[in-house]
Amino acid sequence: MSSEVKNIHEFDFEVICDYYAAMERQGPGSNDVTIKALSFVEGLTNASKIVDLGCGTGGQTITLANHAKGDILGIDIFPKFIEIFNQNVALRNLSHRVKGNVGSMGELTFLENEIDLFWSEGAIYNIGFENGINSWRKYLKKGAHIAVSEVSWFTENRPDEINTFWTDAYPEIDTIPNKMAQIQKAGYIPVASFILPEICWTENFYLPQVKIQDDFLNKYKGNKMAIDLVENQRHEAALYHKYKDYYGYVFYIAKKI
Repeated sequence: MSSEVKNIHEFDFEVICDYYAAMERQGPGSNDVTIKALSFVEGLTNASKIVDLGCGTGGQTITLANHAKGDILGIDIFPKFIEIFNQNVALRNLSHRVKGNVGSMGELTFLENEIDLFWSEGAIYNIGFENGINSWRKYLKKGAHIAVSEVSWFTENRPDEINTFWTDAYPEIDTIPNKMAQIQKAGYIPVASFILPEICWTENFYLPQVKIQDDFLNKYKGNKMAIDLVENQRHEAALYHKYKDYYGYVFYIAKKI
C-alpha cells in the first residue's frame, strides 16, 4: 500500500462514482436503521414532501418509500447514481411517488416552508453538518423533521492514529453531545440520536467493497487513481476494525421549531 493516505475528496468524482455505483448503499447503514430513524418522525401524510439528499442509488430511499407516507424526491450530484436510482424505483413500481433528480444538496431551490422531511444518510458531510442543518432549515415547515446520519466520535479522547485520520478526512467530526448542541443552536428540537450497529459498517459497507474491488481494478488496470482509491478504502476498513470503539455513524433526528 502507498505510504500516503488520501482524503476521499482528492479522487476524481467519476472514478468514485463508478466504484460505488456497484453497491446497494454508498455508506454505512441498513434497512433496520432507516426504519428505526423513521420511527421518530411524526406527522407524515400522503401529501407530505420528503427529500433524500445525497440519495446515491437509492438503497435507503426504497426503504423509506415502503414505510413512509408521502412523495419522495432523491437528489444526488452524480448522474449515474440517479440513473440507477430511477431504474430501481421503476422496478419496484414506485415511480408514481418516488423520483430522482441530479442536483446539489448545497444548492436547493425549494420554496420556504415547503418540505416535511429532509433525509440524508452518510452524505451531509459533503457540505458540512452545521452548514447543512442551517441552510436546509428554511425549506422545512414548522414542526417538520430532519433525519441525518453523521460520522461522530464516541469518546472525548482517541488514539492519535484514528484521530489524525478522521480529522484530516472530515474536520467537522465531533462528539455526539456537541452534534446535538449544534442541532439545537440551528433552531431545531433534538428528537433522538442513536449509534448505527457495527454490522452497518462491516457487512453492509466494507464487505460489498471487497466483492467489487477486483473487478474495479481490472476495469481500471494501470490507473493509479483507481489503485489508490481501493488502497484507501482498504486502509479505512482496517482502521474501522481496529478503532470501532471510538467512532462510527450516528443518526440524528430533529424537529424544526
